Amino acid sequence: MKKTALYDKHVSLGAKIVPFAGFEMPVQYSGVTEEHFAVREKAGLFDVSHMGQFFIEGSGSKELLQYVTTNNVDALENGKAQYSCLPNENGGIVDDLIVYKMEDDKYFVVVNASNIDKDWDHISKYNTFGANMKNASDEMSLLAVQGPKATEILQKLTETNLTEIPYYHFTVGSVAGVNDVIISNTGYTGSGGFEIYFKNENAVTLWDAIIEAGAEEGIIPCGLAARDTLRLEKGFCLYGNDIDDTTSPIEAGLGWITKFDKDFLSKETFAKQKEEGITRKLVGFELTDKGVPRHDYPVVDAEGNVIGKVTSGTQSPMKKVGLGLAYVDKPHFKLGSEIFIQVRNKNIPAKVVKAPFV
Repeated sequence: MKKTALYDKHVSLGAKIVPFAGFEMPVQYSGVTEEHFAVREKAGLFDVSHMGQFFIEGSGSKELLQYVTTNNVDALENGKAQYSCLPNENGGIVDDLIVYKMEDDKYFVVVNASNIDKDWDHISKYNTFGANMKNASDEMSLLAVQGPKATEILQKLTETNLTEIPYYHFTVGSVAGVNDVIISNTGYTGSGGFEIYFKNENAVTLWDAIIEAGAEEGIIPCGLAARDTLRLEKGFCLYGNDIDDTTSPIEAGLGWITKFDKDFLSKETFAKQKEEGITRKLVGFELTDKGVPRHDYPVVDAEGNVIGKVTSGTQSPMKKVGLGLAYVDKPHFKLGSEIFIQVRNKNIPAKVVKAPFV
């Protein structure tokens, strides 16, 4: 198992450590609910250094990314980031990712930890454009400062004016005396904040500086469990649960990052799905009775026929109800449809709702 540069710090703070995507990662510190509310109301600090980072640059870098991703790289200007996905040859998703345009012919790509090798091999396979590729995943760390107080806290540590960085934009600056930090207005919690990328050797310095700077505002360390409940309340997809090699971006509600004004892998498949319609769709749902939905629980209709499967589910800390995401067959995926989630052989009524839930 790999460890991030902050592993010893997590252990010293009493974090519960679990194996995740090949890494020993903190799943929680003070407790999922406390961490969840800290991010929604104040601020939380996450070590997400297990994520993968690639640099793709030089002549052909834009052309390569245009072909292997669904979103339109032409829409990126220097200092802007873009959520996208890597389609496979069969109309599924290799991974979802963020593409950053550092400068002309230089891109920074952030991928999921469990897919680093898979994504690298996939992109490399289609690199007939002569782009230079570097896998910097083992050299870089990533901290996510999230919550309504995140900007205020991080601003104490940098001369960069954070209020001038719009959502899904970034800059390179100095934080807590550490130079060459990528400061990105992105996150996976839906509560605002920043993600910062830097060399591993600066991880402890930056972690300590952020915790100290945010003490007055109530920042606390947060683990993967709160990260999951936070992203689910906002309806954000998790690779391996809600999207995978067998799901298309059209089925997953990611048509907004699938741009047909360019050539890319599986374009014809997705265009056909968009034109002819899909037979199943990823939807948000809320239980209308007590119960907690979990990954892989069957979704059934009023007669008990299986019409889908839960991909992510939880008891929402904010709404105090069971909610989640599920692939549901047509016509049951329409908003307002009544469906049932099979929880321990009991069919709990639920309603198809629009995400985000919170």
